[in-house]
Amino acid sequence: METKRIKVIRKHTDLEAYRRAFDAAMRVFELSRKFPVEERYSLTDQGRRSSRSVCANLAEAWRKRRYEAAFVSKLSDSEAEAAEAQVWIQFAVACGYLDRESGRALYSEYDKIIGMLVMMIKRPNEWTLS
Repeated sequence: METKRIKVIRKHTDLEAYRRAFDAAMRVFELSRKFPVEERYSLTDQGRRSSRSVCANLAEAWRKRRYEAAFVSKLSDSEAEAAEAQVWIQFAVACGYLDRESGRALYSEYDKIIGMLVMMIKRPNEWTLS
C-alpha cells in the first residue's frame, strides 16, 4: 500500500503558491527586459512591482498567521497584486511587447496562483496558528 507524503510547511518559501509566484515574477522580469526604454517607468516597473508584490504579501501573510484577520488581509493583498500583474501582462501583449503565447502562459499561471490564494483565504483555519 502506498502512503502519501505530507510536506510540512515551515516557512513561506515552502508554500507552492509562493514558489509559483516567485517563478512567475522572475519570468516577468526576464520577459520585460526586452520592453522598450520608454516603458521603463510605467509598464516595465509596474509589471515587475506587482509580480514581486505577490510574493512579498504572501511572505507577510505567513508571518501574520497568528491572527486570522491579518493573515486573510495580506493574502487578499497578494491576490490583488496577482490580478494587477495579469493586467500588465495584457497590456504588454496588446502593445506588442510580449508575444501572445508567452502572455497566455503567464496569465494562466497567475490564474493558478490566484486560485491557490483564494483557497487559503476561504480556509484560513487550515493555515493559521490560532
